[in-house]
Amino acid sequence: MNVETPLPSNTADAKAARRAAKAARKRERADARALARRQKRLASTGAAASGERAAGADATQPSASAAQKPVSLRERMAEVWMRRIHPVIDVISPIGWAVLGVALACWTLGLIFKITELNVIALALTLPLVIAALFVLGRTSYKVTLDLQTHRVVVGTRAVGRVEVANPTQRVILPSRIELAVGAATAQFMVPRLAAEQSHEELFAVPTRRRAVLVVGPVRSVRDDPLSLMRRQVTWAKSQELYVHPRTVRLDEAASGYLRDLEGTPSSDLSSSDIAFHALRDYTPGDDRRHVHWRTTARTGKLMVRQFEETRRSHVVVALDNLADHYASEDEFELAVSAAASISAQTMREEKELTPFSFDALQRTNTFRVMMDDYTVLEQLQERYSLHELGQQAADLAPNASAVMMVVGSHTTARELNSAANQLPLGVLAVAIRCVDKAEVRRSAIGGLDVVTLGDLEALPKALRAVGR
Repeated sequence: MNVETPLPSNTADAKAARRAAKAARKRERADARALARRQKRLASTGAAASGERAAGADATQPSASAAQKPVSLRERMAEVWMRRIHPVIDVISPIGWAVLGVALACWTLGLIFKITELNVIALALTLPLVIAALFVLGRTSYKVTLDLQTHRVVVGTRAVGRVEVANPTQRVILPSRIELAVGAATAQFMVPRLAAEQSHEELFAVPTRRRAVLVVGPVRSVRDDPLSLMRRQVTWAKSQELYVHPRTVRLDEAASGYLRDLEGTPSSDLSSSDIAFHALRDYTPGDDRRHVHWRTTARTGKLMVRQFEETRRSHVVVALDNLADHYASEDEFELAVSAAASISAQTMREEKELTPFSFDALQRTNTFRVMMDDYTVLEQLQERYSLHELGQQAADLAPNASAVMMVVGSHTTARELNSAANQLPLGVLAVAIRCVDKAEVRRSAIGGLDVVTLGDLEALPKALRAVGR
C-alpha cells in the first residue's frame, strides 16, 4: 500500500478513536485543574500554619519581644549619649558651665527687654567661651607606654618608672600636657611638639613613705584654655599596681635561735628511722640493718634494733594583732606589721614550717613575694575582739606548733596577754612582742609567756636575742 494514500476518516473506527482522544484530553485537563487547586490549597494551608506558629510564638513570648524593642532603644540612646553627647558636655568645666549659664541669661534678658548693657555683658562672656573652644578643638593621636621598673618595692625605696609618648601619625602634633595619676596625687609634665614618628620620654619616681598598694596611672593627655573654662582629656595608658612592702630586718643567727630546734617537737608516734632515740626492740624482717645495735645483739644473742620517737619539724606561728584599739598610732601599727613580717621572713629563709595570720586574714606562704603582698594589704580593724581569740586561732591553726610569736600594740594589757597565752597548747614556746613607739627594749614575763617591748624595728634582733637566753 502506498504510504501517501490518506486513511478514510468517516469510518466507525475513526470516529471512536476521535471520541476516545477527546475524552482523554478532557480527563487530563480536569486532572491538571484538580492538581492546581490542591497545590493552591496546600500553599494556603502552609501559610496559615506558619502564621499560627508565629502567632503562637508571639503569644507565648509577648514580654520578650515587647521588652526587646525598648531595651535596644535604650542601649542605642545610651550609646549615642556616651559617644556623642557626653564627651562634648564633659569638656566644659564647672567654671565654664557657670559662665555659659550667665551668658545665656544675659542674652535672653537683653534681647527680650532690649537692655544694651546685658547684651554687652553676654558678648563679653561669650568671647572667652569661643576662644576656649578653639583650644580644645582637634584630635590628637598618641601612642603612650607606661613602664614601671618594678611592681614591688620596700617602704623607703623609691619606685622608678617612665612614660613614653610617641607620634604614630605622619603629621605634626602640637605641644600638650600629660597627667599621670599616682595614688591620690597627680604628676604633670609637658610634651613638646612631636614630628612624624617622633617620641618623647619622661622619667618619674614614686615616693614610698608608707606601706600601701599604689595605683600608678592612667596616663591622660590634657588640653585646656588659660582660664580653665574647658578641659579635654584622653586616656592613653591603663593604670598599674605598685605594692609597697613593709620594711623588714634580717635576723642574725643568735637572734633567731629560738627557731632552731634540731629535734623538732617530739610525739608519741614511734618510727624505725629518726634522730630521737627511744628504745631497743627485737629485729623483724624488713628492718634496716644500719639500725642494728650490735653490742646488745652480742650480749643477748639475738638481733636488736634501735627504735626512735617520730619527730616533727619546727612550726612557727606569727600572730599579728591588728585591732585598732590596741595601738596608740598608725606608726605603732606599722612597726608591728614590720616586726611580724621580719619574723615570718626569717622563718621562711630557714625553711621552717610557718603559719602567719591576723584576726581577719591568713597570710599565704606559697612564696616570699606573695606573703609580703598579704602583709601589704593588711589593715587595722575597728571591730572589738578579745585578745584571747588570737591565741585560740593560733591553737586551732597549728596545734603542733613549737613556737608562737604574738605581735601586739601598746594598749594591750597584761591580763589580755595572759588570757591569749592560756589558749596555747602546753609545751609551746610563747613570746609576745609588744610594740611601743620609741620605747627601749626590755623583757618581762607573764606566767609562761615571755613579753618583749620593742620601740624600733632595728632593735628586733636584740629583742629576740634576749628571748633566746
